[in-house]
Amino acid sequence: MADWQGRLLVATPLLMGATFTRCVVQLLACDADGAFGVILTRPTGTPLREVLPGWADLTSEPTVVFDGGPVQEDTAVCLARLRSSGPGTALVPGAPGLATVDLDQDPAPEIERVRVFAGYSGWSAGQLEAEVDEGSWWVVDALPQDPFTDRPDLLWRQVLRRQGAPLAFAATWPEDPALN
Repeated sequence: MADWQGRLLVATPLLMGATFTRCVVQLLACDADGAFGVILTRPTGTPLREVLPGWADLTSEPTVVFDGGPVQEDTAVCLARLRSSGPGTALVPGAPGLATVDLDQDPAPEIERVRVFAGYSGWSAGQLEAEVDEGSWWVVDALPQDPFTDRPDLLWRQVLRRQGAPLAFAATWPEDPALN
């Protein structure tokens, strides 16, 4: 079992389909039972203030709910950047200062910033490793600001560019190679 908790999954150009094309996933858990994360690059048009007004002032631009993935889209997952840990937070292993937060509680003073996701991305035992082996994903280190970027539309390219060669070259991959 790979120890990928807290790292990013970056979709390779080979991964096609509406859900994961050019996406970046923050892995929150990865163990012998499978993997769980949220897509960082899919903002929706739903303002966070409409669904969770008490949390909206803590979110980064764009201040909307994000599509976390195709699993349980009626479930909310909240990521937070913490000043310090506190009640109602669960630290993400491998990602210092990053936690999931219980949205049923009021925002606590130790929370610096949040991002809320509808649904999540999940893989059964061995499934993600197989997808990485077949070339669908690259696993790279995350930076603390990645889950809270104000330009999710640029995150895929930004993450690839900072990896150096050869992954950095993929950042220039055309969206439709047939038009190249």
